[in-house]
Amino acid sequence: AALLLFVGGFLVAHLVERLLAVRQAAHGASEERVPQVGMTAAAAMVGHSLMDGVALGAAFQVGGGMGAAVALAVITHDFADGFNTYTITSLYGNARRKALTMLYADAAAPVVGAATTLLFTLPEELLGCYLGFFGGVLLYLAAAEILPEAHHDHPARSTLLCTVAGVCFIWVVVGVAG
Repeated sequence: AALLLFVGGFLVAHLVERLLAVRQAAHGASEERVPQVGMTAAAAMVGHSLMDGVALGAAFQVGGGMGAAVALAVITHDFADGFNTYTITSLYGNARRKALTMLYADAAAPVVGAATTLLFTLPEELLGCYLGFFGGVLLYLAAAEILPEAHHDHPARSTLLCTVAGVCFIWVVVGVAG
């Protein structure tokens, strides 16, 4: 089931990205700013942050070390999610007020997601499925966004250095959690 949901997560991420691209294309030239696309993308970031919170709560159900490792990961990358949420909302022509509203929603989402896990204990089978699905989403993001960016015509040494540093950081976090 986890492997099938891994594939499902990959496909869902691909479909969401394609639907956003089709929606933008339907509104005219690529130079035109489409506020609805920005709001949809920001809402997806809020959903992502909500699921980060669920992962955080579920990790603490597994154990304190696992919870601490996931908390570190969620907290550090949610700063970037906040920047991205505000930026994408603004870049697509939304008012500052809407961008700030989406930023606040993105900031609250992990807390709300983690709080929901106080209401239930995630069964091990469901946790495996959850992780499988989001593993597929992450693989799609790596394949569609991160790897192509690593092959652009910009300084490859810094990209390689940052990639190796990121892998080493994850290695340390996993070692501390284990």
